[in-house]
Amino acid sequence: MRALRPALLALLIVLLLALPVLSEALRQPAAIGLATQVLIYAIAAMSLNLILGYGGMISFGHAAFFGIGGYVTGILYSHFAEHSAFLGLVPGTNDMLIVLPLAMLISGLMAAIIGAFCLRTNGVQFIMITLAFAQMLFFLFVSLKTYGGDDGLMMRRRDVLPFLDTRNDTNFYLVCLTLAGLWLAVTRGVVRSKFGLVLGGLRQNEQRMEAIGIAPYPYKLVAFIIAGMGAGLAGALMANYLRFVSPGMMNWTRSGDLMMMVILGGVGTLMGPLLGAAAFVILESWLTTLTENWQFPLGLLLLALVLFTNGGLAGLLDRLWGRTR
Repeated sequence: MRALRPALLALLIVLLLALPVLSEALRQPAAIGLATQVLIYAIAAMSLNLILGYGGMISFGHAAFFGIGGYVTGILYSHFAEHSAFLGLVPGTNDMLIVLPLAMLISGLMAAIIGAFCLRTNGVQFIMITLAFAQMLFFLFVSLKTYGGDDGLMMRRRDVLPFLDTRNDTNFYLVCLTLAGLWLAVTRGVVRSKFGLVLGGLRQNEQRMEAIGIAPYPYKLVAFIIAGMGAGLAGALMANYLRFVSPGMMNWTRSGDLMMMVILGGVGTLMGPLLGAAAFVILESWLTTLTENWQFPLGLLLLALVLFTNGGLAGLLDRLWGRTR
C-alpha cells in the first residue's frame, strides 16, 4: 500500500485537475461548486486535525478562526467598495494576494491570544473555554451593525488575482485546489518534523514529555496558531466563494461540522480531512434534497463509522486495500 500511495496520489491530482472538463462533459456544472466547497472545508479540517488528531487538543471553537478569516475578507472589501479605511487607518482592498495573507495573519494572532489562555487548561475545561471564546466572537460580530450584524456582509465580486479571472468558477476552483495542496504539504511537513514528533508525544503522554525536559505549552501554542492560520485561510476562501460572510461562520455548530469532517475522514491522518470534507459536503448536498432533517441520517452514518470502523474513511480504505491485495 505504501509503495502505491504516490501513484494513487498522482491519480487523485489528475482527477481533480480534470474535474472542470469532466463536469462539462457530463453536463454537471454544479460539480465545480461542490468540489470548491470540499477543498475549502478540507483546508479548515486539516487545520483542526493538526491540533485534534496530532496534538490531542479537542477544540470546539475552531470555527472562530474560520469566521475571522471570512470577516477580514468581507470588511476589507466593504471599505474598498466605499473608498474608506478600517478605523481610519487601514485602506480597503480586493487584492487576493493581500487579503489571504492578512486573513491568515489576523486569524493567527487571534489564535495566539485565545490559545495563550485556553492552553493553560486541559480536558473538559479546554473544550469549554475554546467554545466560550468562539461564542464571544460570534456575539461580537452579531452586534457589529456597521458590518451587517446578524444579517452578514455581502461582497459584490470576488477578490482579484493578477492575470486570472476569479469570477470564473473554474478558475476559482483551481485557486482553491492549489491552496489546498499547499496546505496539505505544509501539514505533512509539520507533522513529520521534529516539532510534529514532539506534538505527537505530548498527545500520547504529556507527563512523560515533561519528565524528559520538554515544556508542552510552547509546542501546543505554536500548533494552535498554525491551525488558526489554516482556518483563517479557509474562511477567506469561503467568503470569496459565497461572496458573503456572516456570524454563522464562527458559530459553535460550524466547529461541530469541522470536527465531524475530521472524524469521518480519520483523526490523525493526512488524507482523512480531505475524505471527511468530501463525504460531509456530498452527503449534506444529497440528504438536503431528501429531507429537511438531514442532520439525523448524517448523524446515524457518523455513528456507524465510529462504531464499525477504526480510523474513519482513511482507515477503512487502508483495510479494504489490504484485504484485496
